[in-house]
Amino acid sequence: MIHDLIWQWLLAHFEILAGFLIGVALIAHILTQRRSPAGTIAWLLVIVLMPYVGVPLYLMFGGRKMKRQARRKTDLDLSWDGKRFDVERTYLDELLESYGLPPACKENRLEFCFDGQDTWRRLVDMIENAQKSIYISTFIFRRDSVGKDILSRLIKKAEEGLDVRILLDGVGSVWTGRLFFKNLVKAGGRYAFFIPLLHWPFRGRTNLRNHRKIVIADRQTVMAGGTNIGNEYIGPDSDPARWQDLSFVLEGPAVRFYLEIFRSDWSFAAGQENWPQATEIKPSDEMKGPAIVQVVPSGPDVPGDALYDTILTALFNAQRRIWIVTPYFVPDEPLANALCLAGRRGVDVRVIVPAKSNHPLTDVVRGVYLREIRQIGAKVMFYTPGMIHAKALLVDDNIAMIGSANMDFRSLFLNYEVMLMVYSGSHIEQVQNWMSRLEFQCGRPLLTAGWARNFWEHLVRLFAPLL
Repeated sequence: MIHDLIWQWLLAHFEILAGFLIGVALIAHILTQRRSPAGTIAWLLVIVLMPYVGVPLYLMFGGRKMKRQARRKTDLDLSWDGKRFDVERTYLDELLESYGLPPACKENRLEFCFDGQDTWRRLVDMIENAQKSIYISTFIFRRDSVGKDILSRLIKKAEEGLDVRILLDGVGSVWTGRLFFKNLVKAGGRYAFFIPLLHWPFRGRTNLRNHRKIVIADRQTVMAGGTNIGNEYIGPDSDPARWQDLSFVLEGPAVRFYLEIFRSDWSFAAGQENWPQATEIKPSDEMKGPAIVQVVPSGPDVPGDALYDTILTALFNAQRRIWIVTPYFVPDEPLANALCLAGRRGVDVRVIVPAKSNHPLTDVVRGVYLREIRQIGAKVMFYTPGMIHAKALLVDDNIAMIGSANMDFRSLFLNYEVMLMVYSGSHIEQVQNWMSRLEFQCGRPLLTAGWARNFWEHLVRLFAPLL
């Protein structure tokens, strides 16, 4: 009896000591990570106040720039061996080059897809006209009618001998399942999940999601942006319930960077393979156009926080306007301050968000930030027809940024993302006109909040970096 009590006492003390040491180790790791102050405080609060919940959550979801993970994926070969031509260097161009990212290049053909029907048509056209290969990377691939239709077209192409590969995010497409793609495999196509929800402990962190959306046909034509594959995003017919999104089709020299991003992501998820070098891809004269663009990936496979630093720098340098379209508006303090300071010095700041998004907690948190920028004269507009999923940033008359990243902690600091910087005036004007059309469908609420809502918003705001 005494012997059992002694062992129970020793075991209890060992558990307390082990828990203390793990907690100290995690706190030390949190403090040495490059995070926003809010992110650091949020994780410290969870671990200190709720250790039995916070410790396993951090072990599963807490990683940012994982060194071991990054070494396996920092093989993005985005070096540039072409001429600069007569492209004038901008302050953002110089900043991005300091991170080892490619400079802006011209002679690209760029066309926007401003609705789900147009995106559907262009995607189907790319698949049907492909002669050699079709590569798709998407966060979500639904099992609905749209997903089944796209998959059936891909199966047909695989049966014809094309190299068909689908890369899905393990969390975003968790309900799609592997059986959905069994006929694709039988036809000779391939698929892979990027860090599946259930995986070997050291394979990667569940928190690191591949949020990139890229379609590449014949290694020559790219479709990218914010659109996933599913009924709520795209379809052959008009649907008032469909989400408002934004994608684009790109041809020209910049395609090789999207190809390299897909190659790196695929090799990480499915295993190393011998791929032809992206630098060997030479666009034909018919694929060239007037667009001047710059490809900006972000995530653990990119040194530093190039995308975040680019956005912050653009906001501080804005002289005339800052227009933002995003489904989730949860900026960190520096970004929020940059917007407030821009508004105070007379910059036209406009933010368009959905009246109600598909993530209720982010809708709660955004109220604090939206009221702050509203108080300094910014125009805050709620898109009322439904969900807006597009991600776009317009700064002055010379910079437009479109792609997969939202204006929130997860996209800017955790996810694998890719954005396209657009510098050509005619294309920037198209983005401006599209944003202006959205404004006519938006309401401008007073954004008032009583003490209860204000308290709840600030409480949830403490944990915004964890959302």
